[in-house]
Amino acid sequence: MENNCEPIKVAIIGVGNVGVATAYSLLVRGLAAEIVLVDADRVKVQWEAIHLQNAAVVFPHPTRVRAGTYADCADATVTIISAGARRDVPDVESRPDLINQNGSILRRIIPEVANYAPNGILLIASDPVDVLTYLSLKLSGFPSNRVLGLGTILDTARFRYLLARRFDIDPGSVYAYIIGEHGDGEIPVWSMVSAAGIPLHDLCEQKDGENDKREMEAIFRETQLADVGVTYYAVAAGLVHIIEAILRDENTILTVSTLAAHYGISDVCLSLPTKVNRKGADQILHLPLNQEELSGLFKSAESVKAAISALNLGTQVAELRGKLNRKTNSVKTKRRNTQNFLQFRTDTSVSVREKLATPVDQWRSSR
Repeated sequence: MENNCEPIKVAIIGVGNVGVATAYSLLVRGLAAEIVLVDADRVKVQWEAIHLQNAAVVFPHPTRVRAGTYADCADATVTIISAGARRDVPDVESRPDLINQNGSILRRIIPEVANYAPNGILLIASDPVDVLTYLSLKLSGFPSNRVLGLGTILDTARFRYLLARRFDIDPGSVYAYIIGEHGDGEIPVWSMVSAAGIPLHDLCEQKDGENDKREMEAIFRETQLADVGVTYYAVAAGLVHIIEAILRDENTILTVSTLAAHYGISDVCLSLPTKVNRKGADQILHLPLNQEELSGLFKSAESVKAAISALNLGTQVAELRGKLNRKTNSVKTKRRNTQNFLQFRTDTSVSVREKLATPVDQWRSSR
């Protein structure tokens, strides 16, 4: 990751609808020189790679798309985790079911990715994203800036769109955020909504002289309801938006899910406005929230923490850290042995040169 001149490789683990849509979006944007697809279904992933490679030839930027294994994630700048079930499939009846099922899947995936791509960034798209981002952070052992989740990026985008529609302005001119847990516990930051520096109350007054709280609440409900059904195109667009901010070192402010360290909240992953660049989630911004918004954020944090506690991470994290330490020590031992061998060769060469030079020196001194 330090050498930005290297060809960009992006790996995608989990080639369902989200994974394929994300790979295609990456092709269209021309962000990567290589895209590696990894999936438990080897036949499916091979065919998806072939179809995407066929599509790649029509774009002006050359991109190699191939099916691979975890080992092929080596040197990936970003690895996207989109594996797992959705809540709307028949065998997932509740949120705890989803956490257990997808948590079990990521327990197998994350250590493999961390092993083969130890210097890359992990981008989590699997649900529930805040819980699984935290799980991935702990299982990988990566610094918190290099593990981030999709978070409330789509919720924030929809929120801005619906507010823009209400005021008949371009969504890009609206500043508004959805923060906290992605899902039922997310919080609209009404106190910070603005356009051209004009706060929400004044926007309503200028538009039609009305500031109907019920209308604003309806906008937030519609924001949440839009997350139901087929969303993989939007999810793919959100993931590519994050990847672009990372690869181009844009310092873009995005509501990604990352390890929270504000408002007295800690040891939980939540969505807050975050500066995203080549380092990943580089800096969380501190919004001046009102008391109602703070209360909602605390409740959101407790909800995610309760879900995390059910994962019983302690034992597995300790085992993985032990394996990582053993592997690190093994690498250090091999490096030390190599250095000793090279030093031995150097010492031996010097000794031989000295012995060969001695007769010559003696002959010269005798003259």
